[in-house]
Parts: sequence; C-alpha cells; structure tokens
Amino acid sequence: METYETDHLDIVRALAPECMVLLRSDGAFPLAGPGEIALFGSGARRTVKGGTGSGDVNSRHVTTIEEGLEAAGFTVVTKPWLDAYDRVHDQAHQDFIAGIRAEAAERDVPAIMIGMGSVMAEPEHEIPLDVETDVDPQTAVYVLARTSGEGSDRTPDAGDLRLTASEIRDIRALSKRFERFLLVLNVGGVVDLSTLGDVTNILLLSQLGATIGDAFTDVLLGRAYPSGKLATTWAAWDEAEQIGDFGDPDDTRYREGVYVGYRFYDSIGKEPLFPFGFGLGYTTFDLRTHQVSLDGARVSIDVDVTNTGSHPGKETVQVYAAVPPGRLDQPLQALAGFTKTGQIAPRETARVTVDVDLTDLASYDEAAHATVLEAGRYLLRVGTSSRHLSPVAVVGLGEDAIVRRLTGDLGEPGFTDWRPETPAALDIPADLPVLAVDPARLRLPDRAEPASAADLDEALALARTLSDDELIHTVLGDYRSGEESGSIIGAASTTVVGAAGQSTTRIAGVPSIIMADGPAGLRLAPTYGVDAEGSFSLGDSSLPATFLELMDDAGREVLGIADEPEPREPAEIREQYATAIPIGTALAQSWNPVLAERLGDVVGAEMERFSVHLWLAPAFNLHRSVLCGRNFEYLSEDPLLAGRIAAAITRGVQSHPGRGVTIKHLACNNQETNRLNSNSRVSPRALRDHYLRPFEICVRRARPAAVMTSYNLINGVHTSESAQLLEVILRQEWGFDGLVMTDWVVDGMTHSDMKHPRATAAATVKAGNELFMPGGEPDRQNLLAALRRGSENLGAAGRPEQSDDAVSLTRTELETQAARVIRMARRLAVSPAS
Repeated sequence: METYETDHLDIVRALAPECMVLLRSDGAFPLAGPGEIALFGSGARRTVKGGTGSGDVNSRHVTTIEEGLEAAGFTVVTKPWLDAYDRVHDQAHQDFIAGIRAEAAERDVPAIMIGMGSVMAEPEHEIPLDVETDVDPQTAVYVLARTSGEGSDRTPDAGDLRLTASEIRDIRALSKRFERFLLVLNVGGVVDLSTLGDVTNILLLSQLGATIGDAFTDVLLGRAYPSGKLATTWAAWDEAEQIGDFGDPDDTRYREGVYVGYRFYDSIGKEPLFPFGFGLGYTTFDLRTHQVSLDGARVSIDVDVTNTGSHPGKETVQVYAAVPPGRLDQPLQALAGFTKTGQIAPRETARVTVDVDLTDLASYDEAAHATVLEAGRYLLRVGTSSRHLSPVAVVGLGEDAIVRRLTGDLGEPGFTDWRPETPAALDIPADLPVLAVDPARLRLPDRAEPASAADLDEALALARTLSDDELIHTVLGDYRSGEESGSIIGAASTTVVGAAGQSTTRIAGVPSIIMADGPAGLRLAPTYGVDAEGSFSLGDSSLPATFLELMDDAGREVLGIADEPEPREPAEIREQYATAIPIGTALAQSWNPVLAERLGDVVGAEMERFSVHLWLAPAFNLHRSVLCGRNFEYLSEDPLLAGRIAAAITRGVQSHPGRGVTIKHLACNNQETNRLNSNSRVSPRALRDHYLRPFEICVRRARPAAVMTSYNLINGVHTSESAQLLEVILRQEWGFDGLVMTDWVVDGMTHSDMKHPRATAAATVKAGNELFMPGGEPDRQNLLAALRRGSENLGAAGRPEQSDDAVSLTRTELETQAARVIRMARRLAVSPAS
C-alpha cells in the first residue's frame, strides 16, 4: 500500500466505532482479551463493506470480520462451519444468476436489464453449529449480513428484510448455548429483529468500509467503543408505517405526508423495536439541563453530561420540539437540534450547548404560500433518543409568524395527506420556564442573497462565440460514438479510467470536469494501462461483479458500451485504489458533523490525487420506506440530521481547492422500482417540510458545487425538467449558484412502454438543468431539433412559441446553460492536478 492508503485507512478505522450502534447489552462485552471464539453467520467471512452499484468503491483490500479477529490474536474455532457456508452460498449464487438468465430469455430482454441491482436473498441451510472438538470457547459471534444496491428495491421476505428460518434457529441456539454471545448486524438498512427478543447483546455494525473487520475487533476488545445512534426507526415489518404507496412503477402516492419514521410512530403512540436516535454504549450517562436562553430566533440549551459508568464514552444530546397544532396538523415532535460530546472519562462531566433555530420549526402553509409558525406554546425536550426525553422549556409565540414567503410550485398530488385520527399529545408541566419570542425576530428573507454574477458574465461572453454544435456539446457529457468508446452508466470518463463521466473535451479553452461516483468513497478502476497513446482500461475492472457475470453483446448495446477494442499491451500498469469509507447511513449514525467532515476531507484528498473534480455524492434522499434499495447510501429519515451531516461532508470535500461535491438526488428518489419513469405524487407541504428540506440545509450551510436531479417525476413533471424546482426553488429561494446535472440517463436503459416517458435533453436544458449526463447521439439530435424549432417559431415577444408535443430552445437559452457549465469548469480548474 502507498502512504495515502495507510493514512486514510487509519482514519477510517479510528472513526468507524462512532458509527456503530449498540442496540442491546447485558454487560458481557467488551472482552478482556483475545482467545478462542466461535464465529458464525453470512458476514463473518463475506463481510459487506457497503452496497452495490454506484456506491461501490474499489479499495485494495477489505478486512473481513474473520481476518480482523485473527489479526488481533483470536483463534476462530468454527472454520468447518464457515467453509460449509461458503459452499452453500456459492451454489445459491449460481442458481440466482441462472434464474436471472432464464427470466431474461423468457421476456426476450438482455439479462443485465433484469440483473442490474438485483441482490440475492440469504439462502437457507442445515449446517450444524459445530466447533472444533478439542476446544471450549466461551464467546460466540454471529454476523448477520445483508446487501442492497442501486437499481433494485428490497423485499419484506426472509433473507432480506426478514430473517431466514436458518438465521433465527442458529442465533437463538447460540444465544442459549454460549456464556457470551453477540449478534452483529453487518447491514445497510433495517432488518426485522422481532423474532429475537431474547437475544441480549446486539451490535449494529453497519457497513463501514475497508477497515470494517479491524474496527469491529477494536470495539469487541474495548480498544474503542460504540457511540452511534440510530438515524432511522427500527420496527417489525408488520408494525411498519405503510400508509403511502411504495414500488408502484407509475405513480407512487406519498399519502403519509409528513408522518414519516418516528413522526408516525410517536404521533400514534406505537412503540417501535428501537426508536430513532437510540443507542447504548459501554457506559451510561446522566443529563441535567443547566440553562435555557433565548436570543432572537435561537434557543440555546446548556446541558451537563456526566459519565456514570466505568468506561469512557461519548453521548449525543438531542432536542425535540413539539409544535402546537393549529390550522396545520403537526407530528407529536420533531428533531430540532443535537450535539455530540467529546470523550468523557468515567465519573467526569462535560457541558455542551444545543442550539435550536426556531425558524427551522416552521411548516409550509399551502394557502399562504409561506412557511409559518402558528401561535401557541412550543415544548422543548432534551434526551438521548426520541423516546427518552425530559421537558426543559416552553417557547411562547403570541401570534402567527410568517417566516418566509415562497413562490416555487411543484404541483398538487391529487389527494389529501393522511393525518392521525386521535393524535398523541404531550402534557406541558406548569413549572417549566417560558421564553416569549418576538414574531418579528422570526422573519427571514424570501429569497437568498444573489451570488456575484461576474464569473457567469465572463462565461457567457465565451458561450456567445461558440457555434450551435459547440453549445450543444457543452451541455452534454463527453460521449463518444462510432469507433470510439461508448458511454456506459457509471463509467463514461475517458480521462480518468473508471470515473463516472466528464463534461465535454471538444471546446478549446474550456476544461473538462471529471466526475467520480460515490458516496462511500471514489469509484474508479483500480488499475489501468498506459502506453504511448495514453491511458486505457484493462477490461471491465470498474464494473460490479454481477454486471460482468450477466454481460453479453445485447447487454453491451443496451448500456452503450462499444464493442471490445483490440487488446493493447500496456507499457505500464498504474493503480488508483480508493479508500472505502462508511456508508451514508453509518455516517449519519455517528450524529457527528465533525466526523463527517473529516471523512469528506479523506475523499477530497483522493480526488486531488486522481484528478477528479466532482464527487457524485453525498446522497441523502430520506428513508421514506425501509424497502428502498439505496437507503444504505442515504443518511436518515430525518431532514435536519440528513442536512447537517451532508453539509459537513460537503465542507470536508470542498476544503480542497478545485474539488466539489454533487449533492443528490433532488428530489424524492425514494424507490428504485422503475426509477426513470416513476411519478412521485407528493403534497406541497410534505415536499417543503420533509423531502426538500435536507437539500436546502446543505445548500444554505455549505454551498455545494453541484446538484444532481433525480430520475423520477414529481407530480407529473420530471425533476430535471422542472423550472419551478431548479430556477425558482433551488436558485432563487435557496441561492444556489453552482452546476445542475442529471443522473445518468442512458438511452438504452429506458422503457418506452411506461405511462410516464423518460426525461429528454431539450426539456432538461430548457428548465435549468444545464448538463445532461452522460450524453449520447440521440440527446444531441434532440437538442438540435429543439434549437431548430426555437429559431423558426419565435413569437412577437422574442420567445419560442411552445407546441404541446415538442420543446423549443432559443440560442439565448442554450448560451445561458452552456455558460453555467463553463463557469463551473473554470471554478474547478484551479490546481495543478486539474
């Protein structure tokens, strides 16, 4: 390994325990030292570092749980069981691939179209729980693993969300048999643990990147300690909130409105298995509120946190606000602020301050086209999870206050949001201090302050000198055609091998923007060849393994991959191994923006090393349903937590000059089923209060370089084609002045027989989404036709007369969008590596 690899792996290993969540503990762990250990479970040897698809990372090596234990001095005494499980898994995988091929043949489609993103369910087995006959270990660990990925959603079946009969049988037996037993969850999302109520030690390890096995061993031996908290409510599937649709290929109705996750469970008084914000540790803490003060719209709560146990630890102090219902119904409570302590030694006390911005509690009022705070008493409670809280203060608002007047309109869903018939309520103690807030201090500007237009004016001057064809290439990715390499989703860059894509290289004086996938580190080809003609791929090393198993000529054509070129003999083979960091959900489980920023810094440093300008991350669509296949790379079910962690990651990456993030996917990319053609039907309030809010927090706090729109439609309009979303909400209301790009719309992957068509390049560019990725010849032709219509159909006002079935673009509109691409290319081209 090179120095940067070992340095970054050391950072990831040191920070990973903060992302682990101890769900149950009887005090049997940590262990005093290594010894004989019985190791079982699918994740023991096949430890999952992260999900599949664009979220994958090619690290040089991933330390498994088995390897981590042995490196620390443990003797694994269950090798025969692990070997037997390998055989069962390998056979199940062969059957899984054969099933995909058979289904593809029956439907007469390329196998890759069915297999992309598909994940094999955990197989059943009858392997005896034997250990070596001459040993008697006192400790057993069972590592339950699940993987998921882009392109396919999860199912509530055994082997996915639910446990298999084999897993339930073995875990229960081991729990009874061994004096010390630990169930380890190597998962990227929720699994239903309702059948394991008698298991007393459960660690949510999550999926923590390349050092996962070593980080786990550190925690097992007490060299480090878990201090994470859940970023999503864990509930039994039969108890899960299932009011809205999920997985409908045409129209998914978000009928649950703002009652998502803990807001639902709290509001109807239903107890989940593990509440939002919950997490134990190797020690215990006592919280005492020292002081509550009000300054304008900010409430500051000083809390003394005392370590009452015998181990060092960190605690997360959480503040929840109960907003009084009025014209607008309200969930029982919502997260309003949080702060994580530093390490606190046993019997020591640390004082922390949690700030609550009262304007963050405003709700969108459709009738007023504004976010408002209604008159009443706002109860603030402090604690260590959404279900472990104590009241500390009341904020009194004597009259309604308008916080912001807004104009962006994303349409109506065609239904009324659900609300609880008999909502739970909180009693307000009479002895709480009351803080009277002045409504005038709650008013915020309706629009963000505009950024300087100087660099855009300079880019626009250049754009006006370009030909029509050059302008069109500027707003498309750097695709190739004919005898050159084609565009493939996730690996379309010709400059950095294995990178996701890049902007055009055809315009003299305009640098190309190189983009790499994320969000658990950079996804690049681990090795590439170099000869006199330059760099080139050594095959499909950057593609997922399942892609390679299912790839054939038909699949290559669908994905836009050119025929395999004549083999080239490299004069040199170079490496570009990246560091796999914890998945998005794990980062949010740290509840620590400082940690998230530090790991963003790791990614930014590797972007510099490999000459990547934009990281296609962080991704933080909300965990609307536990079945979403990409929840592992998303952050949380709560918009405040997601927005603050995303902003921290952004600051870490963008602390490196010439490097930027691409926050995604704006917005409502909450299912993978038919993701390019699915229409998310969402109320204006749910959009504003929930699904757009984390993006707004990140944009306002961290100024990300770029935004990626989602594949789906919102209330009948593709997000990439929505001027209301991009020009009004994103740019005018939030003050965004960066680059907007599409997700990777590959022509061959789209369905033509769906209710809602896929997005088109012309409509996308016209709406304010200036970069259509990865670009292809059909997209260029689409833009040419729109430009031709625009020049032929200019009305009296100088604007194109729009027909119902075809988009028109004027030369001026195209120049503006091309100028935005040029502006960002120049902003990022500021370092020698560029």
